[in-house]
Amino acid sequence: MFGRIKEDLNCVFDRDPAARNRFEVLTTYPGVHAVVLHRISHCYWNWGLKWLARFTSAIARWFTGIEIHPGAKIGRRFFIDHGMGVVIGETAEIGDDVTLYHGVTLGGTSWHKGKRHPTLDNDVVVGAGAKVLGPITVGEGARIGSNAVVVKDVPVGTTVVGIPGRVAESVKDNDSEHHKRRKAFAAKIGFDAYGTSQEMPDPVANAIDCMLDHIHVMDSQMDNMCQALQKLGMELPDLELPDLGPCEINTETEKAKSGKGSAD
Repeated sequence: MFGRIKEDLNCVFDRDPAARNRFEVLTTYPGVHAVVLHRISHCYWNWGLKWLARFTSAIARWFTGIEIHPGAKIGRRFFIDHGMGVVIGETAEIGDDVTLYHGVTLGGTSWHKGKRHPTLDNDVVVGAGAKVLGPITVGEGARIGSNAVVVKDVPVGTTVVGIPGRVAESVKDNDSEHHKRRKAFAAKIGFDAYGTSQEMPDPVANAIDCMLDHIHVMDSQMDNMCQALQKLGMELPDLELPDLGPCEINTETEKAKSGKGSAD
């Protein structure tokens, strides 16, 4: 148990750039306090000391604002950032290297006994205010966006956003041929559809991806048509696509501002 507590303490420095030293983390981080007290209460729970386990978890809730049932199973290097309002149910299971932010609920959707809370595999990140409900499984490496409500299984390596939660993009998609083709074609026409973080993609960006795929096919067809017409003897002008990037717009805006300033 003490080895796991030491790992819980050390992992803070990998996930919170505000952490400066171990003494500060040990004395001022409520997420660390809640996890340490849960390790203790979980031991009491396994030893059959149910009331003592619940009392210990209640003390942790009073001091930290984080409620973890002593029956919950939590893996190594578990980190709760900020932590206020986090609720973890009795039959929840959390793997290694999992991170939760404030306001997260790992709750149940049934009053029946048995498995009724979610299972989070290794390396899962759950954003602030998200609700993961029911005996579902969140696959390894998945990301759940802030304020999402997830009631269905989440595949490995995917990002889920919205209410109800829906898969926005797979982390593996970033290495796919479709992703590379979209990015290259977007650069060709001077458009950046990838301004959002790759780990937390925007559903709007996914819609733009579909548009880029469609435009790419149309562009390929036009090239084929031009080549066919040239073979028939027609001369076609070689035109370049105009630059639609933000730099041109910003330049024109700056020119207008400078012109206005000189007139004043």
